[in-house]
Amino acid sequence: QVQLVESGGGLVQAGGSLRLSCAASGDTFSRYAVGWFRQAPGKEREFVACISWSGASTYYADSLKGRFTISRDNAKNTMFLQMNSLKPEDTAVYYCAGKAPATYYIPNSAYTREGLYDYWGQGTQVTVSS
Repeated sequence: QVQLVESGGGLVQAGGSLRLSCAASGDTFSRYAVGWFRQAPGKEREFVACISWSGASTYYADSLKGRFTISRDNAKNTMFLQMNSLKPEDTAVYYCAGKAPATYYIPNSAYTREGLYDYWGQGTQVTVSS
């Protein structure tokens, strides 16, 4: 069993930056791939980014490349999402999610799907004012 807790959300002006954290406890989370998703008011939850268990591989939503950076510190069981040049349309609740190790190959495209993930945090609100 894994517990995920996001933090770091808040209110920021357009053009500003925020760094979200996702702290994990429970199982050996260093073996898990991690994804970030977001859900804006009235919209479906969407993929933001994911990172492999080692941190060597990352994958981003095309629209967010260059502004958002995902990283992890396995020694601290913590994952991060650095968000720069924020825009009002980035306003959403941001969730981290964990995918337990698999014995089969999973293509990057699969990590964009919510259903792949086994554990979810409660979310942290990010509000970007214009």
